[in-house]
Amino acid sequence: MSEPVEFRTALRDALDEELAADETVILFGEDVALAGGAVAVTGGLFEKYGPGRVFDTPISELAMTGAAYGAAISGMRPVLEIMFGDFLALSMDSLINQASKYWFLTQGRQSVPLVIRSVVGAGGRFGAIHSQMPISWLMGVPGLKIIAPSTPNSAKGLLKAAIRDPNPVLFFEHKRLYSKKGLIDDSEPSRIGAAKVVREGSDITLVTAMKSVDDCLEAAETLASEGISAEVIDLQTIRPFDAPTILRSLAKTNRIAVVEEGPLTGGWAGEVLAVVTEQGLGDIDDAWRIATPDAPVPYSPPLEDAFLPGAQRIADEVRRRA
Repeated sequence: MSEPVEFRTALRDALDEELAADETVILFGEDVALAGGAVAVTGGLFEKYGPGRVFDTPISELAMTGAAYGAAISGMRPVLEIMFGDFLALSMDSLINQASKYWFLTQGRQSVPLVIRSVVGAGGRFGAIHSQMPISWLMGVPGLKIIAPSTPNSAKGLLKAAIRDPNPVLFFEHKRLYSKKGLIDDSEPSRIGAAKVVREGSDITLVTAMKSVDDCLEAAETLASEGISAEVIDLQTIRPFDAPTILRSLAKTNRIAVVEEGPLTGGWAGEVLAVVTEQGLGDIDDAWRIATPDAPVPYSPPLEDAFLPGAQRIADEVRRRA
């Protein structure tokens, strides 16, 4: 049996394998080459593949996204690292007005195989402008896929799937998961858009992604000791998300809480609830969101901890509505 590997190692292995398998794959961004990545994901890849395949860029997110878009429509498969997801705001024109629409504007004749990897999420004491969750900024953009893994196994499999995808993929890596360890299963390829039931239950369905999967599993363990059986679904992909898996769970539990690390207003949790309500209204007795306040992420450690929808808050809310 293989040994558990860290989340960051799983990502590096996926990049290594795809660089080796396809000469059109290139990797670039701030500090990804000589420094081995700001979060130590890309170490050794520059030395192995050279400056033509793995290289550092100036600090200009708009410029590097434009370069990635240009490379993608010119026959390459660029993987771009934007150091923090907060800085994606600087990439919006190239990403939204160009890359996400090119397939449509060329009537399906030209794909844009572009992956943007970025560090997201709070809980690391990085302050208000290095801790955001930018998914809600991008959820409504047709042509983009948004991947949000929670384990080393899903991180590796979904990053490989993203690199092979013919059109733009945003691949978000939660900063509090990089040291998480887990086993890797390479027996089946990962599929973008497929959720996973990571804990079976019968009383309530908890739907979530990334770091919040661990929080929901911890909350479910606490609730189980009190006689409340929670089913936990790891979405893995936020856009498109796997509504059929959620609906199958709801047919059994009749209650759903969507846990999102992100602002309550305009978040992806609301979209999940809207879709499952439209498609499964007869199976829902109770539905609500558990998210962060509509406020910037605090820097103070006690305030940041209270700001996040952690395991205790999830258990408290389920218990209160049981």
